[in-house]
Amino acid sequence: MTLRALVFALLLLFSMWGVSASDLEREQRLVTEMEANLFDGEVVYLSDGDRDFAAALITNEDARGSVILLHGRGFHPDWQDVVGPVRVALAEAGWNTLSAQMPVLEKDKKYYDYVPLFPESYKRIEAAVKYIRENFDGPVVLLAHSCGAHMAMNWIDEVGDAQIDAYVGAGMGATDYGQDLIRPFPIEKMKVPLLDILGSEEYPRVLALAKERKRILAGSGNPQSAQVFIDGADHYFKDRNAELGEAIIAWLDGIEF
Repeated sequence: MTLRALVFALLLLFSMWGVSASDLEREQRLVTEMEANLFDGEVVYLSDGDRDFAAALITNEDARGSVILLHGRGFHPDWQDVVGPVRVALAEAGWNTLSAQMPVLEKDKKYYDYVPLFPESYKRIEAAVKYIRENFDGPVVLLAHSCGAHMAMNWIDEVGDAQIDAYVGAGMGATDYGQDLIRPFPIEKMKVPLLDILGSEEYPRVLALAKERKRILAGSGNPQSAQVFIDGADHYFKDRNAELGEAIIAWLDGIEF
């Protein structure tokens, strides 16, 4: 067993022992903040089989399809960067959007601390997909940012990508100092079109991993997959959220579902 595989196995064991249970009180505070400031759409509650969790929903008549959004570490479904503005931009472009609350920990927790929460996130992703499939027609796109992308990619590695029709990863591969990616993203075995979108001013680690992802995408055999850079954008796309939304919409416009 490699060291990385051993670390992953130990982190999952810690999860089973309850060492890294999600912080439900902090999650509720984030949801309360979101509910108090939500201007676009409504808050709905979904069940992951164990508990209910919040999501921000915007619907359109004759929608082109639906996009499920997963926020970054420690945020909420309408966070000011990435998921908040992008879900609204997608809705204005004719998509239903469902931005799901993902499990969170205390503010000082790092990538390795979050790994044991990934199985909990899988249940929320599947609940969101189920909700969309049962209530709306059209393709289902999964869009995930930062830690949400870790959760989404590990979920796909576990169950495959048959439940979705396309995947958008923003700022994929971000970890903390001294913490390596413990499970390679399953890009090579993905069947659906994939958009790997990131800023030109990303963390060096993310930029380094992006080079390998570009190589894998080039050999994936899916001509609709692409890697796109937003010039001048950092990991959170601050002051570049409009460009981020436009690039995602443009890519989706070119997909043959």
